Order: sequence, then structure tokens, then C-alpha cells
Amino acid sequence: MRTDVMIPSETKVGQNGAPELKIREFQGPLDLLFHLIEKNDIDIYDIPITEITDQYMAYLSEMSRLDMEVASDFLVMAATLIHIKSRMLLPGKIAQSNAAEGDDPREELVIRLLHYRRCKVMASDLRKRFENYSDTYIRLPSTPKMLDIKVEAPPQEFDPNHFSDAVRQVALRNEVRFADLASKITHILKRDKISVREKMRTVWASIMSRGKCFFHELFPSSSVDKTERVVGFLAILELLRGNKILATQDKPFDVILIERKSTTPEDSVFDPH
Repeated sequence: MRTDVMIPSETKVGQNGAPELKIREFQGPLDLLFHLIEKNDIDIYDIPITEITDQYMAYLSEMSRLDMEVASDFLVMAATLIHIKSRMLLPGKIAQSNAAEGDDPREELVIRLLHYRRCKVMASDLRKRFENYSDTYIRLPSTPKMLDIKVEAPPQEFDPNHFSDAVRQVALRNEVRFADLASKITHILKRDKISVREKMRTVWASIMSRGKCFFHELFPSSSVDKTERVVGFLAILELLRGNKILATQDKPFDVILIERKSTTPEDSVFDPH
């Protein structure tokens, strides 16, 4: 709630010896404190609480002498200042202990004054903006329809041949653009499916007839594509896992020798499921 109180900001002696007062309007206790800090050029982070309290109490005393109504907010602030002043006047050891713990009695008051100063600056900026732009009127853009103006596009002759030529050009560009892609898709669709189980039967039949052979003999790179060679290698791994064959290789990337692991008649028949 806003509380407007008229209190004296400066006092001087008139011609008849009576005090001549200049009255200033304050909008609350923080407004008065901020005025005292600015008037005395005080660092807001290091407020001399004794001097500020004395000046604040002098203002309230002058208000009472003039029979002016003192708002409760001003009296609460006066009590707060007196409390802070009393804490600042504690014996040296207690004051040093509080300072070492970072317990500055003025901290809460400083925070309130900083918030008030920020609001005061923002209010001043808003007031200046209002004064600068209060007589400004914004004119929205107007369309020809709003202004009742008829705009007619100049007539243009339509040539069907131009449209047909444009369609043919687009079709030609697309044909060139997707020709290579179409051939790749056709190749992929025509690709044969190779079964691992079928290759297992092929490898097993070769081993049964020859006893042993090399991998490159079963799947020569000159006549077998990469996909079929990979599937053939997977078939050999499955036969190894089924404990049907042996595969040896002297060193990495060397030839792979494949041979039967057992020669019993029962092992001659193999049908992978």
C-alpha cells in the first residue's frame, strides 16, 4: 500500500527567527532512506547506520512537532534502524564475532534498498517513455481493399503451347535425374536370395566327396560375388558350431583349409534344419 507523508527535507531560519521549512513528499520509509543516502552521498553497501538513524529520527521528530500524522510504516522502519544501531554498538568481541560469521545487521536493509532502487529506476524509465510516446499514434498499414481501391491485373494471353513445353521440360529433367537410380533399383529387385542352409548343404557335399578343400576353391572370387562368399563363410561357421567340420588357418588372412571332423557312417548324412 502506498503511504504519502509530507515531511521536512530542509530547515533554515527565517527573517523573524522562526524555522522556515521546505516540505518534501515521500512515498514510504524506503523512499526517505534512499533520499538520505543520496543526499549525503553514502555508499549503499556500507551505510553508516548511526548517522542515518539520527537523521531519520530527526525527520520523524520534525513531523511530530508539526502535528503531522506519522504512518505506521515509518515508525516500523524507525524501530528497525534503532535495532540495527544497537547491534552495531555491541561490545568489540561480539561485533567482531558477528562480522567473522558474515552476520552484518545491515544486510537485510541493504537488500531492501537495492530492490527499491531498481524499482525506482524502472518507474522513472516508464514515466519517461510515457511522456515521450503518450501523444504518439500508430497508423496501421492499409490494404487497397480497406481504402476501397480496385486493383485490376492487366490481362494476359494464355498460350497452351507454353504450358505443354514446360511439362515436357520437367519430364525430361526428371528422366535424366532418376535414370541411374531406376537402374539401381532394378538391380536390387533382381538380386537373388541366397540361403545359408543351402550353402551349408553345398559345403557339406563338397567335403564328403573330396575329404578336404580350401575356402577359395568352394567360393572363388573370380566367379562368385561378394554376397555369396559372405553367405558361404556363414555356412562354414554354422558347420563348425555343429561340430561337423574342422577349419584351420596358419595366420591371419591366410587360406582356410576345411575338412571333415568325423568319418563315422552316421555323419555322412547331414541335413541342416
